[in-house]
Amino acid sequence: MSARSLNWLKFGGLVALAFALGLLFAGLLDLPNRGAAQQQGRQTAAIAPVPAPSIPAARPLQELSEAFAAVAEHVKPSVVYIRSQRTEHATQQRIPPGMERFFSPKFRQQPEIEQGSGSGFIISADGYILTNNHVVEGADAVTVRLLDRREFKARVIGTDPNTDVAVLKIDAKALPPVALGNSDDARVGEWVLAIGNPLGEGLTFTVTSGIVSAKGRALSGLPGRGQGSIQDFIQTDAAINPGNSGGPLVSVRGEVIGINSAIASETGFYSGYGFAIPINLARTVMTQLIQSGKVHRAALGVSIDNVTLNDAAYVGLPEIRGVVVKDIPSDDSPAKAAGIQPGDIIVAVDGKPVEYVGQLQQVIGFRKPGDVVKVEVARKGGVRKTFDVKLQPLNDAPQVAAEDENGDSDNVNSPTGSSITRLGVSVEPVTPDAAQQLQIPADSRGLIVTDVIPGGPSWEVLFDDPQRGGPDIILSVEGKPVRTEGDLRKALATEKPGSIVTLQVFNPRAQAHRVERVKLADPKK
Repeated sequence: MSARSLNWLKFGGLVALAFALGLLFAGLLDLPNRGAAQQQGRQTAAIAPVPAPSIPAARPLQELSEAFAAVAEHVKPSVVYIRSQRTEHATQQRIPPGMERFFSPKFRQQPEIEQGSGSGFIISADGYILTNNHVVEGADAVTVRLLDRREFKARVIGTDPNTDVAVLKIDAKALPPVALGNSDDARVGEWVLAIGNPLGEGLTFTVTSGIVSAKGRALSGLPGRGQGSIQDFIQTDAAINPGNSGGPLVSVRGEVIGINSAIASETGFYSGYGFAIPINLARTVMTQLIQSGKVHRAALGVSIDNVTLNDAAYVGLPEIRGVVVKDIPSDDSPAKAAGIQPGDIIVAVDGKPVEYVGQLQQVIGFRKPGDVVKVEVARKGGVRKTFDVKLQPLNDAPQVAAEDENGDSDNVNSPTGSSITRLGVSVEPVTPDAAQQLQIPADSRGLIVTDVIPGGPSWEVLFDDPQRGGPDIILSVEGKPVRTEGDLRKALATEKPGSIVTLQVFNPRAQAHRVERVKLADPKK
């Protein structure tokens, strides 16, 4: 090896030794490398957290939010998820032996299983549960699931279709019951929470909020309601959907003031209006169902409806309130025996004012048959009378006058009758053919309404169209029987233009009598 090569070799060795010593020295001093320096730079550039602002004006909202959360946390353990199952047995069909495979399954006598779900809430520590009748109606098996996911088979203690209330029982102890409030004290505008299980399994134990938007609502066309049904709903804009039925409507005090029961919607889903059964009504039904398994109700023996403007003016009421007696359908009616007449306006019971139908139904319905109540009525000219009425058992006879029922009854093939302009109708006498075709009893003969002038005095009061439950038959005016056009004109002759007259009306389709009041038009105008 030459001297020059040896020198280069020594130089390279020295360089390698110096690099190794440098790395060792740098490790001992813990100097940052480039990657660490870059990471440190990124940490230095991170956004610092911003503290929550102090907004004194928002404190009431924070307190309301805390209240909602606290109420929901307190009540949710008392809410239950209910599953019901009903077996729809197939109709018996005779299939020749050996031919079964040629027929569809519906001919093979196989039962169909229908399942539904809803909500409820615990009302006692030993397992009583309140829900809607339509949640468990006709069910063969009912299962209740608690918030902690425990499940129990439930027994149906009793149901009441007329109020849509049902009581269940599960075998469990130390359950958390809800506090039941006073629905009479609920005010329009106060905040409420709706808790339940909307739209099935995936959205159980949902909480929504809103306000009480109205009280004393009556809903027509609800399925499963008998003719004696009591409707006095609390209206709320808290979101209620299918599956919420039977769940509690809760005040901000944590008390249940209603049972969520129905929605008003063209689509079948929430659109801003939900309805709950007042808890005071449900409590009365619940107590009777637990004690005897059924509900006992009393009745006055009258058909009733809410007062109209014409009704109030006719009897001199300063306000449009009360309940009008549309008809007394039975001769053994206790109201009739006491002296109450069709057309009377019931304004008070036992000294307490009566405002509307649902209120009267509750006041009377849950008294005991045989109880005597003082019924105050208003009559023409401001006359007030009070009658002692001994209540009879409710037999589900019509308690609210039927009106506007749709149907496909055949019309009477007869010429249009004479026009009575003051009433805004055309009428004609009941002929023997018409009486037979419309099945009009002998004691209900009068004048058939063949036409009602749109926008006239009798518009939406009397009906001529079979599609709307007509034709009506006018029996009397101010107590004077009318069999001919002359009778009707004579009965109206002494009445001044703009005065209000009482008509006794019979509807063949409903086979029911009723009272209507019409404000007469001025024929000179």
